[in-house]
Amino acid sequence: MALETRPKFVGVLSCSGEEEPEGTIARNAVRLVMEKYRPGITVSLCLPLYLAGDSGEQEFAKRVPVIAVDGCEKACARLSTEKYSGEVSDAIDIRALLRQWGVEDELSRSHPRELEWELAERVAREIVRIIDRYIEEGKVAATNTR
Repeated sequence: MALETRPKFVGVLSCSGEEEPEGTIARNAVRLVMEKYRPGITVSLCLPLYLAGDSGEQEFAKRVPVIAVDGCEKACARLSTEKYSGEVSDAIDIRALLRQWGVEDELSRSHPRELEWELAERVAREIVRIIDRYIEEGKVAATNTR
C-alpha cells in the first residue's frame, strides 16, 4: 500500500460509562495515548456523538483503523462501531484485562487513586502496542508520530 493511501490516524473509541471504574480507566488510558504516547496519530471518537448519529464520527471510523476500548463486557464502543461503521480493527475489554492481570482490588470510579492511574498507564501501553503494530504492518502511515 502506498504511503499516500494509508490512513494517517488511528481512531480510538472509548467507553463512556461513568458508573464503572473500568470506564474511567478506559477514558484515562485513551487520553494518555493521545496526549503522551502517540500524539498526532491517535484521534478519539466521541461515543455519545457516534451513537447520536453524527455522520462525521461514523464516516471517519470507516476510513481509519478503530480500536474500541470498552470498560466491561457490554462492549458499547465495539458494538456501536460494528453497527455504524463496520468491524473494529482491535478491541480491548478493560475488565477482562484486569482479570488477566490478577487485579482484585476495589476500584474507584469517581476519584482515581494511584492504582487506577497505574492501570490506565498499563492499558495505554496495550493501546500503543496495537498502534505500533499497525504502523509496522503498514496499516497506518507513521508520518504523524514523534
